[in-house]
Amino acid sequence: MPDPTTKENAIPLLERDVEAQAQAEDKKYESDPVPANVPAKPSTSAKKQFLIWTAINMLSTIGIVFTNKAIFDDPAFKLMQTSFASFHFVCTGLTLYVVSRPFFGAFEPKRAGIVEMLPLAFSMCLNVVLPNLSLAFSTVTVYQLCRVLLTPLTALLNFVLYKATIPRNAVLALIPVCVGVGITSYYDIKPSAPTPGKKPQTTSLIGIFFALAGVCASSAYTVLIGAYHKKLNMSSSQLLFNQAPISSVMLLFAVPFADHIPVLSAVPQYRWLMILMSGGFAALINISQFYIVAGSGPVSSTVVGHLKTVSIVGIGWVLSGKSVKDWSAVGVVMTIAGIVIYSNIMLNKPR
Repeated sequence: MPDPTTKENAIPLLERDVEAQAQAEDKKYESDPVPANVPAKPSTSAKKQFLIWTAINMLSTIGIVFTNKAIFDDPAFKLMQTSFASFHFVCTGLTLYVVSRPFFGAFEPKRAGIVEMLPLAFSMCLNVVLPNLSLAFSTVTVYQLCRVLLTPLTALLNFVLYKATIPRNAVLALIPVCVGVGITSYYDIKPSAPTPGKKPQTTSLIGIFFALAGVCASSAYTVLIGAYHKKLNMSSSQLLFNQAPISSVMLLFAVPFADHIPVLSAVPQYRWLMILMSGGFAALINISQFYIVAGSGPVSSTVVGHLKTVSIVGIGWVLSGKSVKDWSAVGVVMTIAGIVIYSNIMLNKPR
């Protein structure tokens, strides 16, 4: 769904949407006053359910990134980004419709005017299409690390627009994050010594451009959706329920101009199956997020976000065919260490 934003990280899609919702919910938790009465500890069954849905969310997030990467590596689908994003928005809207029904009762639908939602829906389109283009022209490692830049850029936008500040130590922790992404991106563009038996993957300059543009779009979307939360008094789920159909229709108008449609009859069946899998992963991410947000606080959500980042970067590194001696590994370590330290500082700062 769209840290709106994961919190950090995400992802091609929908992950960006899911993460966006998770981040908005995290902020809600952080701003809530401490209750007078300490609630009872969750039952064993509730803990088990939380762990199950967390595992589903993590596996679906990892699955959607690598499934989408495999789809985008196919020349026939590399320039099908608007159609693909529109398909995901349909999956998002249908999923939210189902879980909002009384049988699930995940949230109560609330309608907003179409014209009123247009700016947010357009921002959502950029928030998904640009990261997807980044994934198409970059390695998974660079794609995912660049998504981490959403944190410092959002902090900067909040400071410029709302004079919101963060602790000095947190600012210092973001420096290695930015430097690490730069180091990894620089060395990922350059050809490197391959691991025996593997052809190393590389990132193109256009991939870096789309990655940075995607981070800017996601940061703007995160800030904008925060304003819509207050303006319309809606939850992330309610906003996304209104955005998704509008965004899907908006992208359909761009398809004739932006997409290169392949000969559909020539597309192998396994590729269609992968596209359906991507939509299925998106639905699972959306559904599982409700249970994760309901059963966790900011600490748990942050840990889950970091686990997803580390998992995607680690698997992406293995599949990229790069040697462990490659200098881009230094950037990976700096980025992950910096964002973990930053998160720890923000979670422990005085409320």
